[in-house]
Amino acid sequence: MPRLRQVSRKDTDSEVVLKTYDLLFGDRDPVAEPGTATGTSGDWWTVFALVPDCLDHCNRGFAFYRSPRRKLDPVLRELAQTRAGWAKASQFVFSQHCKSLRGLRVPEEKIAAIPHWQVAACFDAKERAVLAYADCLVLQGGRTPDAVFEALKGFLSDEEILELTYITCLYDMHAVMTKALKLEFDDRPEPIVEVAAPDDFSARDFLDTGRR
Repeated sequence: MPRLRQVSRKDTDSEVVLKTYDLLFGDRDPVAEPGTATGTSGDWWTVFALVPDCLDHCNRGFAFYRSPRRKLDPVLRELAQTRAGWAKASQFVFSQHCKSLRGLRVPEEKIAAIPHWQVAACFDAKERAVLAYADCLVLQGGRTPDAVFEALKGFLSDEEILELTYITCLYDMHAVMTKALKLEFDDRPEPIVEVAAPDDFSARDFLDTGRR
């Protein structure tokens, strides 16, 4: 379950929330009858509906990157978004944007290779530059070697690079928020836990310098 409460259709009079619910869920109450066309529960939307202005801000971000005014190739955009989801360990962001890549007719070989793009021969030089830059933004906090940036500038205009930067960082943020709030496919157990020792284990057996 999400860490924050969800907003039922009957409990809101926000035009933004109701229009969003209509678009994604039809006339259903998404709390009582969850589920979206992509197979998610839909609780990202029902939790963000707690603050309609926040939901509206997010909706505008989604509209921004999908706008026909964008100069950036949508395949490059989605490669970076999908890599951001994988790098930030967001099952939700990664899974959703794999589907977006498939919708853009990106070959399955490339989608499957995003986790290990560094050693995958299926990506061209432009795609490799974009994936390297996504890693700089998401894994290195924006610290980007000159060589990576020069590679980008060999393929993309300044406007395209700015769009790529903004959209990738936007999805870095979405990955972080979704994990923190345990929404959608990121509502899963913490993977890093202590593995129990054998019953006969003694703490002295681990770092027992007295036997040396």
